[in-house]
Amino acid sequence: MPPHGRRRFSGLGVTVSLLLLFTSTASALSAVLGIDFGTEYIKAALVKPGIPLEIVLTKDSKRKETAAVAFKPSKYGSGPKIFPERIYGGDALALSARFPGDVYPNLKTLLGQFFENNDMVSEYQRRFPELRIVEAKERGTVGFKSRSFDEKEDPFLVEELLAMELKNIRANAVVMAGKRSTIKDVVITVPASYTAIEKRAVIMAADLAGFRVLSLISDGLAVGLNYATSRTFPTVNEGGKPEIHLVYDIGAGSASATILRFQGKVVKDIGKFNKTVQEVQVLGAGWEKTLSGDALNQVIVDDMVEKFAATSHIKTLGKEAKDIKGHGRTMAKLWKESERLRQVLSANSETQASFEGLFHDEANFKYKITRAHFEKLASRYAEKVKAPIIMALEAAKLSLSDLESVILHGGAVRTPFVQKELEAIIGSADKIRTNVNADEAAVFGAAFKAAGINPSFRVKEIRTLDTPGYSSGVSWTADPKERQQKLFTQASAIGAEKQVSFNFLDDFTFTLYQQVPGLPGDWADSPISQIRTSNLTASVKKLEDSFGCVAADISTKIAIRLSPYDGLPEVVRGSVSCEATEKKGGVVDGMKDLFGFGSKKGDQKPLADDVDDLDALSSTTTTEATTTSSPKESQTSDPKASEKEKKEDDKAKEIKKKTEIIYINFTSEPVGLPQLSPEALQRIKERLSAFDASDRTRIKRDETLNTLEAFSYKARDLLEDEGFIAVSTETLRTTIEQKFKDASDWLYGDGADASRETLKERLDELHGLVNPVQKRKDEAAKRPDAIKSLQEALDQVKVMVDMVQQQREAQVIVEEQASSAALSASLAASESDSSSTYSPSLSTSTAPVDDFADLDDDAYATSSTGSPSTASSTPHPSPPPMYSEADLTALISTRDSVQSWLDAKLAEQDKLSPSDDPAILSSELTAKSKELNKVVMDHLQKQMERTSPPPPPPPKKEKNKAGSAKGGKGKKVKVDMEDVLKGKGGKGGAKELNIEDLLKDMPEGEREEIERAVRAAGAGAKTGEEEEEKGKAKGNVEHEEL
Repeated sequence: MPPHGRRRFSGLGVTVSLLLLFTSTASALSAVLGIDFGTEYIKAALVKPGIPLEIVLTKDSKRKETAAVAFKPSKYGSGPKIFPERIYGGDALALSARFPGDVYPNLKTLLGQFFENNDMVSEYQRRFPELRIVEAKERGTVGFKSRSFDEKEDPFLVEELLAMELKNIRANAVVMAGKRSTIKDVVITVPASYTAIEKRAVIMAADLAGFRVLSLISDGLAVGLNYATSRTFPTVNEGGKPEIHLVYDIGAGSASATILRFQGKVVKDIGKFNKTVQEVQVLGAGWEKTLSGDALNQVIVDDMVEKFAATSHIKTLGKEAKDIKGHGRTMAKLWKESERLRQVLSANSETQASFEGLFHDEANFKYKITRAHFEKLASRYAEKVKAPIIMALEAAKLSLSDLESVILHGGAVRTPFVQKELEAIIGSADKIRTNVNADEAAVFGAAFKAAGINPSFRVKEIRTLDTPGYSSGVSWTADPKERQQKLFTQASAIGAEKQVSFNFLDDFTFTLYQQVPGLPGDWADSPISQIRTSNLTASVKKLEDSFGCVAADISTKIAIRLSPYDGLPEVVRGSVSCEATEKKGGVVDGMKDLFGFGSKKGDQKPLADDVDDLDALSSTTTTEATTTSSPKESQTSDPKASEKEKKEDDKAKEIKKKTEIIYINFTSEPVGLPQLSPEALQRIKERLSAFDASDRTRIKRDETLNTLEAFSYKARDLLEDEGFIAVSTETLRTTIEQKFKDASDWLYGDGADASRETLKERLDELHGLVNPVQKRKDEAAKRPDAIKSLQEALDQVKVMVDMVQQQREAQVIVEEQASSAALSASLAASESDSSSTYSPSLSTSTAPVDDFADLDDDAYATSSTGSPSTASSTPHPSPPPMYSEADLTALISTRDSVQSWLDAKLAEQDKLSPSDDPAILSSELTAKSKELNKVVMDHLQKQMERTSPPPPPPPKKEKNKAGSAKGGKGKKVKVDMEDVLKGKGGKGGAKELNIEDLLKDMPEGEREEIERAVRAAGAGAKTGEEEEEKGKAKGNVEHEEL
């Protein structure tokens, strides 16, 4: 048996299991997103029906997007309505050397940071000296001034710039999910070290991007959740021992360690069933903000600056290292290259880089570094590797020996000296595991949690318990001292709830706070929310007036929990209560008295016995009355018993306590980081919308520019095309050639910066010259085939007219024969009637008795009774006419009308030259062909409907009468489809008209369609005959059985 917590599935098994996990029960348009919100990269994973769990690719088909946005100055200058072009990801970083003051990378480190006296802001400014970092006056946080905008433009908040990056991620996700998909719900990862201010800043950025945050999840828990999706763990209810693992993560912004407990647990399911679920619980977390990938990159940058400053060229210019660090373009180039050098050193012992025009586009520089030299430069960071682990173990109250493994995550964790330090700390290299995807485990865990929260998806049940990261409590003012109570520790489980009692009887205000790092080695209370009750005073008065409560017995309680949404303390409910008195059984006794079931202590008198007529009832009533009245008598006669019953009655009415509760209303206001005013928030949203509209306009402008450029190249081919030359004049071709040459020259000159409207005017002008000629060319190519198709359609109508005329002649003959047969039958019937009048008595007396006279007639059987002469003399009804005279007239009229139109148009076309606009269009010819074909099809369909056999009639319900004749009544006239199509029965042996004669000249597609219809009609007729025969046979069998 494999050890607990190890993989038990093959790669295929995991894939299949994930497909089953994410079986959706909702609309195909629902989708959720998990975002790993990193400092250097942003990764997203999509969950959608048909897409169980997939990384969202960038526009360059990369699996992660660089966390950067750049403003490329507009070609039209700057102004209040002119917005620069926004560029994201790697493309944005590529512009850092050209526009270092408008490229904003790694903004996550500035979230929720105040501008004044902040080391993190100073460090960011040192790394990117060209950026104009200012204070956002309304909040006191960090803002950016862009050189692409007017100086009066409000600075961009960090949340606003991050919202742009998140919008770009959302756009990529929509492309992957499909345009009809709606993506709003998201779970975002955050470091365990994030305070309330930083978490709220992330939520604000997501809200500005159009997301609805389902939950925040810590980085370590997201990795653990991904680790648990394909594993099962020991069940603690059955004596299993939970597994303890540590997730060690070094990203671009910080390092963290998260201790997780993995276990299975049997819990109650629906009904009487139980189920086993997996649990992932955070026991403790630690972090080190100064140990990060950016910090290691800065080591290399500082070394490059030092060596570059020592070159002869820089010394000749009289510059120092501080001058280089203050030059934006130089630092942008060095910073971008430092990331690549560090990654190469993780797998190689040395590497190098070359720069051209590094400082003021004048100096060239070649840099070389070895791994040993890099580790020497970063030695101070090697000592900080153990700090997060120690902090996490202290929070979880565990030791290193309790850990089963250390799971590595993050890009910088691949640095060789980091892994060496981890091995030294843990004491064994065997515990260092790389069994998760170091880049994507967190984003997969976030996406899994999003699918678990969203009710549209059904996923494997894995319960997660996170921690807040910081201790928190409540503080208030009383007497008039500041009082506080600690409620939760940094290892408390998110979702935990505690109740706090207050002595206030009037409305009051209290504050929820969080303990965050302050001075070195100390903690500071940072307020999170301020809560004020609104109906406490009125509720207390109601308790006193309505229930008789006294102030000393009234208590005020507030329930506070760690929110599952963001892990911050929040008030969930509040109440004021007291113990009021009530009489025991008062309401019940009242109801008994109402319905006549009062106390049985003698105060209920029996009914009088006044029923004399009913002896049995009287005796029963009397007995009951006697039985009921005996206590009354004993009460009167025995004083001791009366006193005892009185005590019992008083005891029944003794006083009991009942708690009366009134719930408190309260308002909550976030504190700590000032909130934006509604006006400021609206300005930001409007600016983001204007940016989006500007981007859409720019995209359309680029499309128009590309179309114009491609059309100018196409003109060269058109002017050399023989068909184009044949339908145009020399003068027109010269004009077109000159216009296209002017447009091409203009595009590479002033037109490169032209607006979309100007580009469209140029494009429309060129189209106006070329399109008429191109149309004549196309018409000249299509016209012969269209005329041929119309002639064929006319021939079909002519064949149809001949067929209808022949069938009309055949119908006349059939009608004459039917009329003659009807006359003969009438004469024969009159002779038979006259002969039967001579012996009426004989006819009556010799009538046979029909033993089946009471049975129903068989609709399908042929009767053998009745006079043979009568049956043979019944005339056959003539078949209904298939075509009327109006049908024939309509066919001839349509044919003549189209033929006249075609002759006139062809005559008009013959008078024109090839360079003239055509008098007849191929679309008109095609429409006329369809009109004729429709006429033919309508008449053929009418013929098929008339020749198809009707469904068999239902059996008659009338009873047969003795001696009735049923010989020829109701006999069907069969019409054979082939006889109809061949024109049988024509006058004077008319020429046969075979179906092939009608179809041979039709286009192949239409001919096949008609042949299928004819075959279907024939099959229907055959089926009808077979059903009729079966019905007759069945009727005969039933008759014989009777």
